[in-house]
This record gives sequence, structure tokens and C-alpha cells, in this order.
Amino acid sequence: MLALSGCATHSASQGWVTLIDGNTGLENFNRLGGANWRAEGGAVVANKSRTRGASVLVSKQSFKDFELYAEFWADNDTNSGIYFRAPDPNKVNTASGAYEAQIWDKNPNAVYSTGSLVNVAAVSGAIYKAGGRWNVYEIHAKGPQLTVKLNGGVTANVQHSKSLEGRIALQFNSGPIKFRKLAVRPL
Repeated sequence: MLALSGCATHSASQGWVTLIDGNTGLENFNRLGGANWRAEGGAVVANKSRTRGASVLVSKQSFKDFELYAEFWADNDTNSGIYFRAPDPNKVNTASGAYEAQIWDKNPNAVYSTGSLVNVAAVSGAIYKAGGRWNVYEIHAKGPQLTVKLNGGVTANVQHSKSLEGRIALQFNSGPIKFRKLAVRPL
């Protein structure tokens, strides 16, 4: 039910730009790396790569201030994330200036597990687990203010100005990841 109500509230008439909607949306991204991104079973998915290291789908459009809504499914061992404000669309990672909303329940550094902004804001409160079910990320970026919500609860909230504009990217590092909805509303 959450997915249905979420989809209904993110319409173009309300200013939302849909990047992924079920099986559609791969045309809104460029690929970096060798992950097997594909449309399958009502989502955009990846579960293996022919290259080492992270692979990403990078949005063709750049965003500055925005709200982002994403529905994702991860396995218990998945290492993935959503990058945003990536200034260089050909080199998307946290070292290049992007922010990453982490999807990695088993990160050896638990403060940067699912719900955190990697190397910027540790996950606040309890350690969150996303594995084995559908989840919703909501990311709000307005100037230096960054807020991440996972399934309705704030997991990271910080003032940080490493990057104020850039691409959105979906990461595959290891383990299956699925995105069935990704919408952005410029502010």
C-alpha cells in the first residue's frame, strides 16, 4: 500500500520529475562500470558486474536543490546507495564530491550503514536494516541542508556544502538491488 500511495503523490503536475517508474527509466541514465542494470519484474535491477568496483547509473539531468523519493529493495548483503549532487558525471563517488545515502546493512563501520550519508553524517539513532524488503528513501537537499529519511524516520540531518549541485546516481557494488520508483522535485 505504501508504494501505491507514494506513486500517486509524486506527479508531474506537482513538479516531480520521474526518473524510474517500474520497468521504465533506464533511458534517463548513463552507465558507468559493468553492472548488469536492466528492467525486470517492475523495477530497474542489478545483481552482478563484469568489472571490479562500484558501477552506477548516472542521471542525464543535474539537480541543485530538490526532494528525492526512491523505493528500493536490497538483499541483506547488498552494498549499494544513492549518490546525489555528483559534480562530475564521469566520476561518481564520495571522493569526487558526491553525497551517498548508504544502502549497506552490513557495513563494517556501522555508523555509515543504511541511512547514513557516507563520510558526512553517521546514521542517527538505531542501526537501520533495509535487507529483504521494499523501503523508501526521502532525501531533501536545500543549499547546505541535507536530510535523509528511511521509511519515514530521519536517519541523517546535517549542514554540509561539499557539493551544491550535480547528478543523481544509483550504485551497484555487490548483492542484488532493485529500484521501482525514483522521482525528483526541484525546489
